[in-house]
Amino acid sequence: MSQSNFPIKKLVLTAMFGAMAFILMYFEFPLPFIAPEFYKLDFSEVPVLIGTFTMGPVAGVFIELIKILLKLLFKGTNTAYIGDLANFLIGCALLVPAGLIYQHKKTKQTAILGMAVGTVVMALAGCALNALVLLPWYAENFFGGMEPIIAAGAAVRASITDVWSFAVLAVVPFNLIKGVLTSILTFLLYKRIGRVIKRF
Repeated sequence: MSQSNFPIKKLVLTAMFGAMAFILMYFEFPLPFIAPEFYKLDFSEVPVLIGTFTMGPVAGVFIELIKILLKLLFKGTNTAYIGDLANFLIGCALLVPAGLIYQHKKTKQTAILGMAVGTVVMALAGCALNALVLLPWYAENFFGGMEPIIAAGAAVRASITDVWSFAVLAVVPFNLIKGVLTSILTFLLYKRIGRVIKRF
């Protein structure tokens, strides 16, 4: 595609990756040995990361935003938008470091390093957001307090006794597993999808 048409190509790819990410949100499953079952894993960040590596972290943020907006449009929200905002922020915590590192030097090594750094940042951001905002709000509005949430966490890991131990011992491992699996799939698929994109 000619250089003059590149912005159009970028817009089309951004929308396409956002739609793919949204579709993948429907295929979710819990990790009951790691966190309570209301935490569900999906692979919607895979097309977001691939789009980020293809077009840069700014495009990645827009892909993440499209994913969330489509989710709100077609599925609505069951957390009064707090969970959706957290999903967006935690997704950006993965893709922005990964995209910035890869953009600096586009090699397999920097891709792996970027995804590793992004996974750690995502786990830390998820821990803070859950402990400070999401869990207290969710518990107060849907359970009348933190006790049922803590009890659900303690059923998975007995050492969970408060909101911070829940975030550290359940949310952090959950996001680390999500980040590792997402990174592996992205690494395996990026070159294959990249060849298709080059023909686009």
